[in-house]
Amino acid sequence: MFRVPLLIAIALVIAFGGGIWSTLAALNATTGFGAIKLGAWEAFPDAQTAIADPYAKSHRANAGRLLYANAEGLAFTATVDDTGERLFGNCTYTITGHTPPARFWTLFAAGPGAPAPSIQSDLPTAVNSRTVLHDADGGFRIGLGRNAIAGNWLAVPDESTFRLTLTLLDTPTAGSSGLIDLSMPSITKTGCGNV
Repeated sequence: MFRVPLLIAIALVIAFGGGIWSTLAALNATTGFGAIKLGAWEAFPDAQTAIADPYAKSHRANAGRLLYANAEGLAFTATVDDTGERLFGNCTYTITGHTPPARFWTLFAAGPGAPAPSIQSDLPTAVNSRTVLHDADGGFRIGLGRNAIAGNWLAVPDESTFRLTLTLLDTPTAGSSGLIDLSMPSITKTGCGNV
């Protein structure tokens, strides 16, 4: 007597649960389409526009953060170094080079899926174009690691992996179709563990 309703209930739970799970898995698998990859750095220039794909719009709605218009800025992220290896919190890295032209830029490290670090931290959790020390040629060298490094230093999260976010503000790069000709700073691993 209760067999048929029980089977229907089980089928509905599997259908709805599986549908919700697969939707969340698809949304977390990618930020969207139209990615531009420059070395270890990746950006989605159309993610903030009206022509954004449904995945990008879903990420935008889920994040609940202010996004930049094409002419305002572009955010690049890196989860790997220049050799393609994941960025780990127990390793040290060096970021060297120049950013594409921008009036202002920021760089921070955060755990996967974590928001930007708090400014209340005692450690330097972010650097920007006004606070970074530049080389004679206008480039910069930033050390990444859990322990302090001489010169420009950015503290990384204690999690096993992390991501870097480089945001260029007021840049012609965001509206440029020639993004593949731009050069981004290199990310080089300098050691792991106690080395």
